[in-house]
Amino acid sequence: MPAVLAVLGVGIPVLALVLSGTAGAVPGAPEPSHPEDDFAGSQILKHEGMSKSGVAPPATRGTEGVDVSSHQRNVAWAPLWKSGVRFAYIKATESKSYKNPFFAQQYNGAYKTGIIRGAYHFATPNTSNGATQARYFLAHGGGWSKDGKTLPGALDMEYNPYGATCYGLSHQGMVNWVRDFFRTYKAKTGRDVVLYTSTSWWKTCTGNYSGFSKTNPLWVPRYGSSVGALPGGWKYQTVWQYTSTGAMVGDHNRFNGSLDRVKAFANG
Repeated sequence: MPAVLAVLGVGIPVLALVLSGTAGAVPGAPEPSHPEDDFAGSQILKHEGMSKSGVAPPATRGTEGVDVSSHQRNVAWAPLWKSGVRFAYIKATESKSYKNPFFAQQYNGAYKTGIIRGAYHFATPNTSNGATQARYFLAHGGGWSKDGKTLPGALDMEYNPYGATCYGLSHQGMVNWVRDFFRTYKAKTGRDVVLYTSTSWWKTCTGNYSGFSKTNPLWVPRYGSSVGALPGGWKYQTVWQYTSTGAMVGDHNRFNGSLDRVKAFANG
């Protein structure tokens, strides 16, 4: 009897985990094999392309920014500052194994130039759960401090570079994975994670879930002259990635507000 109870004791929580659709029910795919090629918008461009109207900068309202990864290697921040760039997001990590080898130069270089910067994590929800990846991100550059120069961390959710579009997860499974990441990050920093995602991918992989729209700022990619429709629940975007072919570094963004609002956002 004790042996039977021991087996049941193990089986019950496992069954509950599967039935709840939590982010723990992850297939466990191999770690990414080319993370240096994965960056904010790399898969958006492949799957959604550019606007038919062509790439045009948005209206002058707002604050100009960029995002970079190891793809850009060492970044010359002074020319970007002179061109009007005032904030930046820098890829720190991917999954639970990859660290951007140029992160220190990029992250510290932006800070020294006066650019308000933050870090982002490229998610691979089929390799480990959300909490694990959030902790990895936090341990390798994704933290936040109230110094007026650090933006809250961002989570990059987009098409799988290695296979199935939604990483083999159901709508509920994906929502739970994201929630797992968000809760872990906020528990450590007190800040809500910025969500980077396209409207099309979000609809496909979460069923256009709207439950994060009241808490998590949105960073949306759409390459053209207008931001277009937003994912479920969001009334406006905080950041718009409007081109992948901008001057000097490619990916250019527009913060939805003046520089004072960027500073306020950094301070929380």
